[in-house]
Amino acid sequence: MTAVAAPARVRALTGAAGDPRWSRPAMWTVLAAAFVLYAWALSGNANEYYAAAVLSGTRSWKAFFFGAIDAGSFITVDKPPLALWVMGLSARIFGYSTYSMLMPQVLAGVAAVGTVYSAVRRSFGRTRQGHVAALVAAVVMTLTPITVAINRDNNPDTVLVLLLVLAAWFCLESLRTARLRPLLLAALFVGLGFNAKMLQAYLVVPAFGVAYLVCARHGLARRVGHLLAAGVVLVASSAWWMVVVDLWPAASRPYVGGSTDNTVRDLVIGYNGLGRIFGQDRAGGGSGGANFGGQAGAGRLFNEVMAGQISWLLPFCAVALAFAVLLRVRGTLFGGAAWLLWGGWLVVHHAVFSFSHGTFHPYYTTAMAPAVAALTGMGATVMWQAYRGSRGWAWALPAAVAVTGGWAFVVLRRTPEWLPWLAWVVLGATTVAVVALVTVIVTGLVPASATGAATGLVAGRGRMAGRVTVVAVAAAVVAGLAGPAAYAVSSLGTPMNGTNPTAGPSTGRTGGPGGFGGPPPGGELPGVRTDALQGDEPPQGEPGVRERDSMGGGVADSTVQYLVANQGRATWLVAVGSAQQASSIILSTGRPVIAMGGFTGSDPAMTVPRLRELVSSGRLRYVLPGGRGGPGGDTAVTTWVTAGCAAVDGHTGLYDCAP
Repeated sequence: MTAVAAPARVRALTGAAGDPRWSRPAMWTVLAAAFVLYAWALSGNANEYYAAAVLSGTRSWKAFFFGAIDAGSFITVDKPPLALWVMGLSARIFGYSTYSMLMPQVLAGVAAVGTVYSAVRRSFGRTRQGHVAALVAAVVMTLTPITVAINRDNNPDTVLVLLLVLAAWFCLESLRTARLRPLLLAALFVGLGFNAKMLQAYLVVPAFGVAYLVCARHGLARRVGHLLAAGVVLVASSAWWMVVVDLWPAASRPYVGGSTDNTVRDLVIGYNGLGRIFGQDRAGGGSGGANFGGQAGAGRLFNEVMAGQISWLLPFCAVALAFAVLLRVRGTLFGGAAWLLWGGWLVVHHAVFSFSHGTFHPYYTTAMAPAVAALTGMGATVMWQAYRGSRGWAWALPAAVAVTGGWAFVVLRRTPEWLPWLAWVVLGATTVAVVALVTVIVTGLVPASATGAATGLVAGRGRMAGRVTVVAVAAAVVAGLAGPAAYAVSSLGTPMNGTNPTAGPSTGRTGGPGGFGGPPPGGELPGVRTDALQGDEPPQGEPGVRERDSMGGGVADSTVQYLVANQGRATWLVAVGSAQQASSIILSTGRPVIAMGGFTGSDPAMTVPRLRELVSSGRLRYVLPGGRGGPGGDTAVTTWVTAGCAAVDGHTGLYDCAP
């Protein structure tokens, strides 16, 4: 047993027979770097809205299953709970803390990098070019600034990205092996992604479907049949939680946060579906939502807010895709499928994110990172091969380096006070790389036809050509990666804004719904707390709640302390207007708190009959009406509270509704 196991362990570290000796150590180095970037100096509760739900899930399995923000299970968060389950299980095992909540996010981010590496390498087979492409893709994925930011946070996007790249891996594996089972597994993972962030998971489906329909090694009828079978798996794995919740008696489960009629179906179609695209945050109407990424349009991903988060290598990907189309690039039998899959992934996400008129956060674009990474790795490899093999097609590589470095210079010069030297380093590296690459072409060191590819540039044209090429490659790497790397590393030195995590410097551009910008990176949204709850009582000497939540719903410390001292046998400590108020109190006290109006304060979750029943049964005593939109936007609730309950002296806005 030992004699067999030892070589297997060695192969895991050094790679299989025939792999370049450097390939596996390089991969492990990149994964280790990703872990450090994502896990370095984590602190606080990240997005307190989700943190409160994670904590509540450790106190109640009912709250855990439904994704309720409070342990009393009055209302859910406005997303499906799969990502909360991952963090909640960790918190149940190790106890709630910053690291028990966020370490699963870190590991999911690292796993996504490794999966992208494997998917790209398999697209080229076990070749040196495949390993190079995979390594480049893994480095790009690791250093994507918005990905570093979101992997240090507790929003569901990190889990979503891992599930989608696993789906891509299995889709490509199905095309490689001509087997149905991997395709069904791909559909399963997309469905699980739906239960992390609903319809956003489906943005990859067109790319997967087209790649399979065009490139599968089956007859057309069988391809269509396989896709229909995958569709059945997709629907089943997507809808099971929604069906369970919607069939559950509404009186014995939490209100579905974000919905207008207490159903997950409405949440899927409205607030988390068409509302995000058409600017209707409710299924029946509305115009727009909180806009943190700039005005919708073709240039959104390149504006002052978004450019530094995701756009660095988009010009390179555009050149690579055009190059692949022109040459009909095929790495192996199914190489075309890889280009269709990753290219379709990028194009669909780019279009939807650019033109969505509803609520939009920069961190949504982390879902583009796998496609950007894969296309960069694959594009760099095939353009390098063409550069060495054809004087005509050789011009694609310097053109790609020029537009990429030039765009990086533009992005960095938008914040000239932040690392002012870096833009000029990037410009210098771009110039050196382009000049060196062009010099090799115009001096005839590249063969005049593709027939010279087999000899190789260095072997056939001497040491000088080799040295020039090494300089060009090194300079091109600096031109393409110095900017995103600097943005990525900058996330480690500043507290992360849990509600709107971004990387890099502030752009100074702000805006509201429909405006150009949003809270800038590191900018105006207040930070998260750095204390982690370890018990039922507020930490000694620490205030209960601070007025720094993003919805403006701070509650005075003295009010929270009064509530803790006088809760008695009530299930809920207090009922407040919005989840932003509730989450702060939950994290400070560990007690259940009712968020009457959900995340925005406008959910119709609380009604006068419901409030009256909770009060008369003794499960709720104190109410703090108000907050953004009031308690559920229902003025009748506020009227009932102010008219029928006693104001608590010394605690402005707090009412005692005990009979």
